[in-house]
Amino acid sequence: MAEKDYYEILGISRDATEDDIKRAYRNLAKKYHPDLHPGDKEAEQRFKEINEAYEVLSNPEKKAQYDRFGSSAFNGQGFNSDDFGGFDFRGFGGNPFNDIFDMFFGEDFMGRRRETGPVRGRDIREELVLTFEEAAFGTEKTFELTRWETCSVCHGTKTKQGSSPQTCPQCGGSGQIRNVRQTPLGSMTTITTCPRCHGEGKIITDPCPECKGTGKVKRTRRVTVKVPAGVDTGHVMTLRGEGEPGEKGGPPGDLFLNITVKPHPIFKRNGFDIYVNLKVSMFKAALGGEVEIPTLDGKIKYNLPEGTQPGDQIRLKGKGVNKLRGYGRGDEIVTIEVTIPKLTEKQKQLLREIENGSIKTEKNEDKSFFKKMKDTFGGL
Repeated sequence: MAEKDYYEILGISRDATEDDIKRAYRNLAKKYHPDLHPGDKEAEQRFKEINEAYEVLSNPEKKAQYDRFGSSAFNGQGFNSDDFGGFDFRGFGGNPFNDIFDMFFGEDFMGRRRETGPVRGRDIREELVLTFEEAAFGTEKTFELTRWETCSVCHGTKTKQGSSPQTCPQCGGSGQIRNVRQTPLGSMTTITTCPRCHGEGKIITDPCPECKGTGKVKRTRRVTVKVPAGVDTGHVMTLRGEGEPGEKGGPPGDLFLNITVKPHPIFKRNGFDIYVNLKVSMFKAALGGEVEIPTLDGKIKYNLPEGTQPGDQIRLKGKGVNKLRGYGRGDEIVTIEVTIPKLTEKQKQLLREIENGSIKTEKNEDKSFFKKMKDTFGGL
């Protein structure tokens, strides 16, 4: 029989700790479990090898023997092709892989803890869509939410009024069935969920007619939430206890609101600052003068200096978005776009005269004005 490298099979080094061995086995067993690869003989064989390696390396005595003599020391000692690496799962009830994981780790192969006590309710996630202004200044939003709620008739007891649940006769009210089994590793105890009461420990003989014995009903309610100023797309608001009710007296889950902000037709946002492009004519840019700038608070008048260049920026302090959980606001950054209109022949001639110096400025020494005009408008 070919020599097997159990360390290589689990992908660990020879100085791996017990936790390293357990972690490697757990990850690989999840990956190659036959239930996840129905009909895949290669995955089934890999799964057998993983269990075989773990059985040896997780046992200090067998590990020491393997380190001295290799896998040949175990030939014919419990590894059968009809079993999964020495673990004969055929005697386990329900999902055998879940049971073996529960035996080793107290949970099933998907990593879910077996719950016998109070269980927290399920969380709910919803999308909350805001306008640009609502996100900037904050708002109050009302929306409809459909969720499971505790039955108002039986108050979650699941039974009809005047009746009460009975103790499960199969598990005696524990919700679990305990089995002792002899394995290649010795005597092992497995604990499985009671198939009759499904882990509840009690049986409902006279269910509530409103919730059909589930203890919950689905309802649609209107929920109002205050959205703070400054939120943005990607932010998540948490409403504690607004999720679905818990089980066996457990607390309710939470409601998470994923914020999405609609784009604005002219403003763009970066953090708490906003950006906008302002189009001005070549004449206004050259001569300067009063312009109107849009802001989140409405239009404001601004005195544009003469000789303004395309791409110049104006920063308006405190005209941006309200700072989230802070004081003050961001800024508004205005980028100048110079528009060049179609000119009449008279206008063209006037620009040519300016370009050639035929028209003198009041201050002959100020040649920069004409240079800016030429550079900005491509020689017009």
